Amino acid sequence: MECAKSGDTVKVHFKGKLDDGTVFDSSVDRDPLQFTIGRGEVIPGFDEAVDGMSAGASKTIEIPAERAYGPWRKEMVMAVDRSKFPDDFAPEVGVQLQIPQPDAEPISVTVSEISKSSVTLDANHPLAGKDLTFEIDLIEIL
Repeated sequence: MECAKSGDTVKVHFKGKLDDGTVFDSSVDRDPLQFTIGRGEVIPGFDEAVDGMSAGASKTIEIPAERAYGPWRKEMVMAVDRSKFPDDFAPEVGVQLQIPQPDAEPISVTVSEISKSSVTLDANHPLAGKDLTFEIDLIEIL
C-alpha cells in the first residue's frame, strides 16, 4: 500500500483539540483539507504526522507548541496609545484586527486589554504556546 511522502498532495479530515478537550478546528463537516506534504502549508507537526500514512489510515497525534504555532512571546504584545486609533474606533477584547504594513503583508493582532489610555494588541497566533492534539484520517493521496 502506498504511503504519503514529502511532495505528495493529500486530502485529510482532522479534528484539532486543546489539552482540555476543546475542539478548536475540524474538517469533519466540510471538505477535507488538501495540502502538499513538506511545503509548509500546515504546521510542522501536522505535516510530519501525515508523512508515512497510507490512504484510509487514521491516527491521533499530540503536537507540542514548538511544532505547532510556536511559543507565546511577550515581545509580540504591545500597548498602543488610544490617540493612534480613529476617533470612532470602539475596541473590544478578543476582536482581531489587521494592521497594514508598508511594503509587507498586514499583521493580524488580537485586542487583549483595553484601558482609558491604551489598547493592548497581541500579535501572537491565538494557538501560540498551546500543545495540540489532532485526530487525522488520510482520505486520499493525489
